[in-house]
Amino acid sequence: MTQDPWITTFLNGDPRICMDVAGEGNLLVFLHGIGGNKINWHLQLPEFSKHFRSVAWDARGYGESDDYEGDLEFSDFSRDLLRVLDHFEVKKAHLCGLSMGGRIAQDFCALFPDRVSTMVLCDTFAGDDETDTRASRSQSIEEFVESRIRPFLNGADPAEHAKKRGGLLLAPGHSEEARRRSIEASSQIHVESYIKTVRASATFSRVDNMKNINVPTLLLFGDQDPLTPPRVGEYMRENIPHSELVIIENAGHMTNLEQPEAFNTCLLYTSPSPRDATLSRMPSSA
Repeated sequence: MTQDPWITTFLNGDPRICMDVAGEGNLLVFLHGIGGNKINWHLQLPEFSKHFRSVAWDARGYGESDDYEGDLEFSDFSRDLLRVLDHFEVKKAHLCGLSMGGRIAQDFCALFPDRVSTMVLCDTFAGDDETDTRASRSQSIEEFVESRIRPFLNGADPAEHAKKRGGLLLAPGHSEEARRRSIEASSQIHVESYIKTVRASATFSRVDNMKNINVPTLLLFGDQDPLTPPRVGEYMRENIPHSELVIIENAGHMTNLEQPEAFNTCLLYTSPSPRDATLSRMPSSA
């Protein structure tokens, strides 16, 4: 049996944050989406650990990380991410965030701009702006929040609910492997923390900060994403300086699971990318 190339470790504090860590070099942090956890990145860690110290975290209230008392402010995630960078004693990190993880990356960049080397924003958006997502998606934020929360308020079991939702956010014709991996992560949600996150994220926006992003930014979007379609990526490219947009074919809202080879190749070799920045001796996590 092949041993996983990562080790699982905990960052002490309130709350404790669990991370899978692999490789050496400049720090690259993978940030999962609202229904996921760190295992969503297990198709990336083996490849990227060859080039970076690669970290996939469980955000607070997700996976093996601790739950927490009280309400959630969306920027609590950014303050946790700052703890991660400080733990590894780095000045800067490369950030790769999918969906909610992309919003965390944008928030972190707004709050701590001097701590970011590059960003990869995948299948995400900045906020519910009229010219951003509301007009481009088939489902409004309000409808999305209601669809996500209502089953759990009615007592749904996370594992059973994950099986029912299956590949709803994946492209038609998605692989069974992508569906399995998506369900595996969604089955592990912490219901109370998940509901807090959905509510906090519904009104959170960094639309006004997009033009202030001053780090190289790669935008990766699935061509068949039902939640954040390519039009959202085009809007972000128009508003984020130094950004480039790549559309991944035959992918929905989880490009890294649906098309892992294409995703990894884009992340490694499309400029701007973390590897491109490192090879060009741009400011990094040294």
